[in-house]
Amino acid sequence: MVQAVDWLQRRANLSPEQIALVDAGSGERRSYSAWNAEANRTAWWMRNALGLQTGDRLAVLASNSFAYLDLWFACNKTGAILQNLNWRLSVDELAALIADAAPAALCYSAEFADMVRQLAERPECQSVADWVAMEQPAHDAHRHLDQRNTLPADPFPTPPLEHDSPWVICYTGGTTGLPKGAILTHGTITWNAVNTVMSWGIGPEDTAILNAPLFHTGALNVFTSPLVQAGGCSIVCKGFDPDQVFDLVAQGAANLFFGVPTMFTVLQNHRRWQEADFSRLKLVISGGAPCPMPVFQRFWERGVDFKTGYGLTEAGPNTFWLPPEQVRKKPGAVGYPLFHVEVRLRALEGNGEPPMGEAGELLIRGPHRTPGYWNNPTATAKAIDADGWLYTGDLASRDEDGAYTIVGRLKDMYISGGENVYPAEIESVLHAHPAIAEAAVFGVPDDTWGEVGCAAVVLRAGETVDAEALRAWLKERLAGYKVPHRVEFVDSLPTTGAAKVDKRALQQRYGSAEVVR
Repeated sequence: MVQAVDWLQRRANLSPEQIALVDAGSGERRSYSAWNAEANRTAWWMRNALGLQTGDRLAVLASNSFAYLDLWFACNKTGAILQNLNWRLSVDELAALIADAAPAALCYSAEFADMVRQLAERPECQSVADWVAMEQPAHDAHRHLDQRNTLPADPFPTPPLEHDSPWVICYTGGTTGLPKGAILTHGTITWNAVNTVMSWGIGPEDTAILNAPLFHTGALNVFTSPLVQAGGCSIVCKGFDPDQVFDLVAQGAANLFFGVPTMFTVLQNHRRWQEADFSRLKLVISGGAPCPMPVFQRFWERGVDFKTGYGLTEAGPNTFWLPPEQVRKKPGAVGYPLFHVEVRLRALEGNGEPPMGEAGELLIRGPHRTPGYWNNPTATAKAIDADGWLYTGDLASRDEDGAYTIVGRLKDMYISGGENVYPAEIESVLHAHPAIAEAAVFGVPDDTWGEVGCAAVVLRAGETVDAEALRAWLKERLAGYKVPHRVEFVDSLPTTGAAKVDKRALQQRYGSAEVVR
């Protein structure tokens, strides 16, 4: 079997003085040599103070920080498994995840101290022997991460770890039941980094803004781990702050930026959007959900080759690349599979391939794919077939050049009068309306058509439009069966713990109400 390596030790040997991390708040700069030393201290502390052994789980409930990254790469050194908890979840939801992975220790940052006090009283959390504060302790009995400072920075004797050994349990953003814990191994994280560096052209000269939450695979693996492999740099932000993004762009501090569509919508609605110059960035990429076409166009008007990526926690997440010269020729496409990635489409009826240009379920195979879900063999068997193909549940089409476009989610698609309707297409058109800030489309039951569309719409400040006027505007741009039968104006769209629009919540709220015809 292929043996895993100590990432930071290797990088520190190869480029010790290269800057690895910059703290966006304090301005602190850390070289790979210094980061490796801090991760070594953390690894020794995990072993000597917490008693964590290979395979033990370490949960982290925290905002982004150098310390969080130290813990992640100390797990690489020790063979412990990081459980990166989503702080957007409720105490009940977090308790269920802790019961699922049974971590031996939990580290937390100060803003989640109250949640930690509640979790510590829950019977589902009895596996946690040590509660560790990264700043101010929530209880006098809790440990403090600063205890690691007394330990040596000597190289940690990494135990024999294989590429198949788990490194992270990263939970998917489910809308029903307990989220599934996708196992990210030393091998899957390595192969995602290899694919990204080779196919996206990432190098030691590159610096990324890291403001997506580290409980999300996008924060861990879109740029952060590939940049470690390439010897590049990450600017670590506590979270997403649009003014901070505009400042970093204006300073020329970074040339890579990943975000989810909501983040880009916020930036484009911000007062500083008109003065911002993103053209100096090498790569600005959206992921996590389909991105409305107007978001692309506003970047393109500025000369920025803004593109959408595609990935999921279970595979990568980086899967495709669209060359810059094709960004405008193939609007909305995610492009071609990365170097060591296989993809194919499964027809919506049967198991064959759909005709060229028609949608089918996207299947992915390769060494970057998860081996399965933590403690959930049933879900693993359902998602991954005997030939190693991961059934993503996402719909995609392929053009004559072999470039792929993500159409939407299989579960989001609804059938109206026998016609397949893909909400992402309608949402993209809605975002082009000058009065609309955000929109979500979903299917609701209908006695005549089986299902019809309902649109939940957030208006821009100071703008007005009524439902019938909006539907008339849509009829000029879409086939009649695609136009939502009903429009609901809302103050904001509900989101899941992964910051995606929660369409199930919208369906539950509006699914049985009277449809406007």
